[in-house]
Amino acid sequence: MYRRLCVLQTRVSKRSYASTSASHLDKWPGWETVIGIEVHAQIKSRQKLFSESLNSNDEPPNTHVSLFDAAFPGTLPRLNKYCVDLAIRTALALNSTVQPKSAFDRKHYFYRDLPSGYQITQNYGTEPKSDSSVLGTQVVIITAPLATGGFLYLDKAQRRVGLKQIQLEQDTAKSTYEQSLGATQIDLNRAGAGLMEIVSQPDMRSPEEAAAYVRTLQALLRSVGASDGNMEQGSLRCDVNVSVNRAGEPFGTRCEIKNLNSIKAVQVAITSEVYRHIDLIERGLSVPQETRGFDEERAETFKLRSKEDAPDYRYMPDPNLPPVLITEAHVDKVRQTMPELPTALSTRLQNDYGLTERQAEVLMSVDSGVNIGYDGEVAPPGAVPYFEEVARGRDPKVVVNWITQELLAQLSRLDEPFSTNPIPPSALGELIDLLQAGKITGTSAKTLIRHIFNSPPGTGPLSSVSKLVDDLGLRATSADLQSLCEQAISLLSEEADLVRKGNEKVLMKIVGQVMKLSKGTADGKAARALLHKMLKTED
Repeated sequence: MYRRLCVLQTRVSKRSYASTSASHLDKWPGWETVIGIEVHAQIKSRQKLFSESLNSNDEPPNTHVSLFDAAFPGTLPRLNKYCVDLAIRTALALNSTVQPKSAFDRKHYFYRDLPSGYQITQNYGTEPKSDSSVLGTQVVIITAPLATGGFLYLDKAQRRVGLKQIQLEQDTAKSTYEQSLGATQIDLNRAGAGLMEIVSQPDMRSPEEAAAYVRTLQALLRSVGASDGNMEQGSLRCDVNVSVNRAGEPFGTRCEIKNLNSIKAVQVAITSEVYRHIDLIERGLSVPQETRGFDEERAETFKLRSKEDAPDYRYMPDPNLPPVLITEAHVDKVRQTMPELPTALSTRLQNDYGLTERQAEVLMSVDSGVNIGYDGEVAPPGAVPYFEEVARGRDPKVVVNWITQELLAQLSRLDEPFSTNPIPPSALGELIDLLQAGKITGTSAKTLIRHIFNSPPGTGPLSSVSKLVDDLGLRATSADLQSLCEQAISLLSEEADLVRKGNEKVLMKIVGQVMKLSKGTADGKAARALLHKMLKTED
């Protein structure tokens, strides 16, 4: 019964966000779900968090490994300042408080993908210090993770998700089981890469809200250049905590689902886990606190181990790393380098240019995460700056339509990123000007764009759209429109008879024939008007 319900809910989860978000209480009448998410985002830095090794991008295994990454005795960590600054950017974007003092800890556990037997992270950050006001005593001053508090607002769900903390930590190595060898292989390229762990409060109440949270956070991380957020490549992974309780009762026992690497997996895994909890409680059984994995093919979670608490990891301050001291002046310096955040950018595009929310989303999503520079460097201009340059002095709605419907369509056809777009903003602007002046038709403009995209490499930069229009014979003409219409009527005599009898819908087929005969240079509106006049006059 439980598995059948999971499969049914998996199908339901494919509906639109708006419908599912509004009805999530109907899925489990009388039950409440409580969801918190820990997002592990790989920091977009050239080097790893504590070593000089370069971060790997699909290079051969074990080629980006330093002695420290491999946990050789005697090697010492050295903090990458760019990782700290990108984490500060993230904290500012998430309305978090950057702590003036934070510290690193060792989290001990033994697994094949952790060479040292511990992970450098930020948890307790305890530092014993004498208090002169109380002679002879020792007090423990708690130094927080890099940032605490904050929130992320989900527009469509109209929910504010609180944040607990943002901490820096090392990534582990990558382990892959090779069936043919009957052994697990370890790739240390990822070992020691810088991660931000962004821990939410348990403020989400449905799988759809959890998906919206991850999607919104992913866009924000990309916008500030902190992470490329590519879940399919493992640079953004989620651990989801789920508990279920009867309406009005205290929260239930939470279980953690590890390493979810897609937004769909987050939704389906939560749904599966909720049904499992309900099934156990209704049968009078307790829900054990445990860590679970997720089987995508079966759409259900499975037990990995009993849930560890802090004492199980034997946290201790890392003796090789001093506390991280961040001044307010440094935070202000980082704040000055912050790019425009997604919500502010979307609002500006809608208010300043009259774009719809959907049009703004399309422009902002072009090559999302692809052109993010390393270490906070400014990335090449994307679709939004391109649009703003073309729209200067032109109708923004006309410009956005040509970008989203024609330019992006050609790039998609060739499977190329926006950075390879061969039409500079000045050229697209000139094309739109010619179109608006009636010197070329919409069909000719589309033909011109296809010609530019299909031109062989090495053709050189596009200098003059007007000259190319003349070279290709695409300039609009009305001198022989009468003759073209007569030819079209002759070729489509049956359709012409239908128009004469009052069937106006068929008229556009004859207009299409005129456009075909003129190779797209005829004015479609003028051709339609002339054909209508010619056929009605014959009556």
